[in-house]
Formats: sequence, structure tokens, C-alpha cells
Amino acid sequence: MIRAGTALVDITPPVGLALSGFAARSQPALGTHDPLTVRAVAVENTALVVADVIGFHRDMVRRIRERCVLPADNVVVAALHTHGGPVSMMGRLSQHADTAYLERLETACVHAIDKAVSSARPAHMVAGWGADPGVARNRRHADGLVDTALPVLRVRDAAGDPMAVITAYACHPVVLGADNRLWTADYPHYARERLEAAHPGAMALFLTGCAGDANTGHSAHASISLASSTYRSFESAQIYGERIAGAACQADEVPLGEHTSVANRILHLGLERREAEPPQALAERWYRERETADPARTALLTHWITWAADIAGRPLTPVEARVSVLNWGGMPIVTLPGEIFAETALQIREKMSRGPGFVIGFAEDNPGYIPPESEYAFGGYEVDEAHRYYGQPASFATGSAEALAEAAIALLTGRTD
Repeated sequence: MIRAGTALVDITPPVGLALSGFAARSQPALGTHDPLTVRAVAVENTALVVADVIGFHRDMVRRIRERCVLPADNVVVAALHTHGGPVSMMGRLSQHADTAYLERLETACVHAIDKAVSSARPAHMVAGWGADPGVARNRRHADGLVDTALPVLRVRDAAGDPMAVITAYACHPVVLGADNRLWTADYPHYARERLEAAHPGAMALFLTGCAGDANTGHSAHASISLASSTYRSFESAQIYGERIAGAACQADEVPLGEHTSVANRILHLGLERREAEPPQALAERWYRERETADPARTALLTHWITWAADIAGRPLTPVEARVSVLNWGGMPIVTLPGEIFAETALQIREKMSRGPGFVIGFAEDNPGYIPPESEYAFGGYEVDEAHRYYGQPASFATGSAEALAEAAIALLTGRTD
């Protein structure tokens, strides 16, 4: 037996705060569709936490890990990456953050970790694979790569009663579009509801995999619109979430061991400019385009103009990146920062054992998209434009994703080079 505990803390913001995730959306939240939460699972002296926000800044995560009762190196804090949540990162995604809410979010994460640890009791873990639910699509290439893996981890107490069910899937939580102004965890909300109904008494933890180039089938540029859509609706989110959960519920069960450990590696990823024109020329061109643009495009261009004036000229300081591998009873949980593509996840999975394992993004930090080298030739939002919205002076340099993958593989295989 191991000792495990769970905790859930509500972080639903008040009406009137800004939502984060769509450059086209400038109006604040009108209400709540489903409560936003922080969920934590502690296993022995390690913990995994996920919050229903679009991302964390590494400075906040560092404080969370240092403030909680566990050793700082033993904790992984991840974001769900819902686009129906509040501004959660200072200086990121072109939105002004509410400092009072950021303080509440940070404290909620610390409280969730501490509560999960204090509630720990004897337990055992089983893990398995769910079948591919067939939801994710590569949004950059027809028939492009997706990570179809659906790992499932179940935690039960000494009496066999469910405590937690954990799954992960690599699909952007962005079924809802920019017209949505209600707080929501998007499709993972419905996945968690279905999982908890199937495991009475358990808390469901949903982790977002490497979904930088994966959603349910629309391009990134399709989100530069405020128009409503029957396709991008709560009804669609429910269908997708329940389909994923249904596949997870059918996962087989293999007993896990009692050993737990965690390993981390810190990298520094370089940046490189991809704009051919100087910032001033870009700003002038965007000013002219904005004069006749529709409201959604106008909002996007306004963000880009601000980037050209205030951010583009900053030094290209390397970005710190933390890669972690939790080992829970022989099942690895690989966690990477930022918006990671399927190719990188699959590169890591090739070096993992055949047993169930997690490879997730949006952990520790969300500084933007980190594409594999093969994608730079195709350009597009994720490669050429997203850094402006993320408040970075330039895109991540080629080779950054490969460096993250190599670090993860080294941790998985015990290499020290």
C-alpha cells in the first residue's frame, strides 16, 4: 500500500473579470457555466495539481511549490488550458491580470496540495489504457499527427473504494469559441462529470496532453471570430467530453507498485525572430489594416500593435523551462511546459515502456508554443504569430522542442548527461 490523498478547491472568479484565450474577445465574463477548480492528488511525498486556467507563469508555480508542505522539487503544477477561464498569467496573452485573483489562485493551489497531503490514507493504484476516443484532430495538417494515447490511473483506498481517477488526452480545451462569456472548463468538465459518475466517491483529475497542434478540427485562425456556432457549443463539448470519459472508463487495470519518485531538469530555451520587417514597419501596416478590419480582427491587430511598440524590441533572453517525471508505482508522468505538439509527445512515448504513461503539457509554465523543428517551414499562427499574443519578443528557436524531449527521455531512462 501507498498513502494517497485528494483535494478540490473552488477558484471560480466573480462575474466581470476578463476571460483569457481569445485575442478576439474583449468583453468580460457574464456568469458561470460550470465551477472552475484546482484539483490535487498526493502520493506519498509527491503531488500533482491541475487548475482550470489557461496557464501558469513559472514565477507563480515556483512560489506554490515553495509554500506548500511538500519539498518544492516533488510537486508538479499544471494548467488545464481552458479558454473559458480567467487571466491567470501576469504579462501573458495580452490581457491585464487581476492581482487579487492571481493571489487567490496561488493560495488555492497551495491549499489543495496541503489538503491532499493531510487527507492521505492507505491506498493502492492501478493503471491501464483507454481506447482512442477519436476526438482530437491535427489543426495544422489534414491527417497530421495526434497523440491518441488515453492513459488512466485509478486510486483506491484500503477498502477498495475509489479515491481518484486520473486521465489525460491531447486535445485543446477550446470547443467553445470566442463568443462564449461564461466561466467553463470546456469539454474536460463533462469528462470529469462522467468519470466521477462511473467512480462514486472519486475525484476526477483531467490533464491536457501535448495539444499545441490538436483540437476538434478547426484551425487556430478560425478562432478569430466572435460569431456563434452550433459546432462550437456546450452541446458539442459535452459530446466530446463524454466520449473521452467513456473510453477511459473501459480502460484495463494493471496493479502498480509502491515506489514513488520524481526527477526534474531545468533547461534554457532560446528565442529567434521570424518577422522580416522591423517592428515599426509592422505596426504601421497593422494600423492601416485595422482601419477597415472587422471587430474580431481589430482586436487581434490591436494586440499586435501593442506588441510591436512595447515588446518586440526586448532582448531575446532565454526562457527557463522545467521538465519533470513523476514515477508513481512504475507509471511515469512526464510533464512539459508550454504548448507542445504531438510529434514531441510521440518522440517521448517511443522511449517509454509499453505500460501506461502520461505525457502532458502546460506544466510549470506556459510561455507559448514550442513547435518541433519540422513545423517551422509551414509557419502559421503557432510558429509565426502566437509569441506576440504571449508577450514574447520572438518565437522559440528551432530545436527547443527537441531539447525538451531529450531532457524528458534522459529523466525516463536515468541518464545524467
